[in-house]
Amino acid sequence: MNPAPHTPAQPPDGLLTYRLLTGPDDAAFCRRVSDALALGYQLYGSPAATFNGVNVIVAQAILWPSNQSVAAKSR
Repeated sequence: MNPAPHTPAQPPDGLLTYRLLTGPDDAAFCRRVSDALALGYQLYGSPAATFNGVNVIVAQAILWPSNQSVAAKSR
């Protein structure tokens, strides 16, 4: 079994440590979440969904791992 790779203290390319991804519930949204996970983000909380009269709109919070212990303490 390989050890977990080292996660840098900050996300790459100037991205924020906390992000809320939102958009229509489609393949493009799923790809955005998958891309963030591949970068090293972790899901934070449960996804949310609503209907705007035309489309289902979804949201998923993601958090860079170095901030998860801080977030857990603030709950």
